[in-house]
Amino acid sequence: MNVGALAGQVRAALGSPDLTAYKDLLAPDVHWGPPDSPQWGCHNREQVLAWYRKARRKGVSANVTEVVAGRDALLVGLDVTGREDSLRWQVLRVRDGLITDICGFDNRDEAATRAGVE
Repeated sequence: MNVGALAGQVRAALGSPDLTAYKDLLAPDVHWGPPDSPQWGCHNREQVLAWYRKARRKGVSANVTEVVAGRDALLVGLDVTGREDSLRWQVLRVRDGLITDICGFDNRDEAATRAGVE
């Protein structure tokens, strides 16, 4: 599966209250954390899903504002509400049709550069 084909699935999965669809898009050893810092954050699929469940229990939610495909990554824009309302961006690295790395950014330009999109 190419990155562009994955974009629609990511949008639908992140917009769903059921995390099963998102789980199916994550590599078993997916990493989620700050850019260039593999020692921090989540280090597998179950940790990522646990983070989402915990955030949702606390009333935090995110509306997907955009999903843009790069060559081997997706840029995902999120309007986060619940704790502190904010716009955030994630870069999802993709290999063999699965998300292998998730990095969060406060700045769209920086995230877009990392994802290889404009």
